[in-house]
Amino acid sequence: MASAIERVTGLSWKDQGLALLVSFGHAGTHWIIMTFYLILPFVRNDLGLTYTEAAFLVSLVHISSAAANFGSGLVVDVTGRKVIFLVVSLIIGGSAFSVFSIGPGYPVMVLLVVLIGASSNLWHPAAIAFISHRYPEHKGYALSLHVTGASVADSLAPLLAGSLVSWVAWQGAALFGALPAFIGAALIALVFLRNDTKGAGARRAMGFGEYFRGIRQLVGSRAVIALCVMSGFRNMTINGLYVFLPLYLADVLEFSPLLMGGTMTALQLGAVIGTPIAGVASDRMSRRSIMLAVLTVSTVALIAMIFVESNVLFVTAVSAVGFLLFSVRPVIQSWMMDLTPPGVGGSAMSLLFGTQSAMSALAPVIGGVIADKWGLHPVFFMLAGTILIANLLVFALPRRDARRT
Repeated sequence: MASAIERVTGLSWKDQGLALLVSFGHAGTHWIIMTFYLILPFVRNDLGLTYTEAAFLVSLVHISSAAANFGSGLVVDVTGRKVIFLVVSLIIGGSAFSVFSIGPGYPVMVLLVVLIGASSNLWHPAAIAFISHRYPEHKGYALSLHVTGASVADSLAPLLAGSLVSWVAWQGAALFGALPAFIGAALIALVFLRNDTKGAGARRAMGFGEYFRGIRQLVGSRAVIALCVMSGFRNMTINGLYVFLPLYLADVLEFSPLLMGGTMTALQLGAVIGTPIAGVASDRMSRRSIMLAVLTVSTVALIAMIFVESNVLFVTAVSAVGFLLFSVRPVIQSWMMDLTPPGVGGSAMSLLFGTQSAMSALAPVIGGVIADKWGLHPVFFMLAGTILIANLLVFALPRRDARRT
C-alpha cells in the first residue's frame, strides 16, 4: 500500500511528511479564518452590528491580505528567506485572534482583523514558492497536500467552533481557534528554520534588476492576468459563501450553532478527498480541462442550492459546491507556477493571492448591501453570477499548459 502511494504520487514518505508539516501550518492560518466566519453572527448580535458592518470586517480581512501579498512576495524572492515568513505569519495571526477573543469593541476589532488578514496571506507566497522549489516535478500533488491542510481546517474548525460557542461562547471559541497557529509556528521553526539561510545568499545574487525583469515578464503575460482574474471571481464566490452562508443558516433557517458548524463542515469536507485527486490529475492532464469541468458543474450545483427547499437537500448541495470549488486550489496554484519565470515564484503567488483578496473584498460589501435591502436569499444569486463569470474566463486561458518546471 505504502509503495503504491509512493509510485502514484512520485514522492517518498519522508518528502510527503515534510510537505504535510507545512500543510499543518497552512491549517493554522485557515483555522483562524474559519473560526472567525463561524462566530461572526454571534459577534454581530453581541455588538448590535448591521449586516453591512459585519461584512465590512470580512472585507478588511481581504483588503489587508491583498496589501500584505504584494510586499511579501518581493521580500521572499529577493531574500530567499521563506521559512521565517511562515513562522512570523502564524505568530501574528494567532496573537491577533487571541486578542480578538476578549471582545475589545468594534474599533479595535477592525485593527485586529487587518492583522489577521495580513498574516493569512503573508503565508502563501513563501509557502507555495517553498513547496514548488522543493518538489519541482510533483508540485501539483505537493501543493494539493498544502491545500489539504487548509481543507481539513476548513472542515473541522466550524464544527468545533460551533460546539464551543454553545459551551464557552464565541470568545472562548476564538481563543481556542488561535492555538493551531502557535503550534504550527513552533513545529516549522524547529524543523526548517535552521536551514532557511542556505537559499538566501543564492537568491540575493539574482539582484533587483533581474528580479524586476522577471516581474515585467510576469505581469505582461495575458495568460497570467486572465488566470488571476478567473481565480478572483472564483474566490468572490467562496468568500461570499463563507460570510453569508452562516448568516443564512442562523437568521433564516434558524440552525443551532452545532448544526451551523456541521453545515460549514459539509461545505469543506469533500475537498479533503478531492484536493489530492485534483493535484495528481493536474500533474498528468491539462489543467485547463480540469478547471472547465469543475467550474461548469459547480455553477450548476450552486444554482441548485438556491432553489431547493428541503434542509437536507440544501446541505447536500452545499457539500457538492464545496467539493468542487475547493478541490481545484492546487490546480490553479500549479498552473500559475507553470506560467511563472524563474526566480519570481513568491511574487507570482503574491499577484495571484493579491488579486483574489482584492476581488474577494468586494463580495461581502456588495452582499451586505443586498442583504440589508432585499434579504439574504438574493445574495446567493449574486454568488451564482460570480462563479459563472469565472467559468467563462477559463476560455480566455491557453489551451495548452505552459512549461512545467
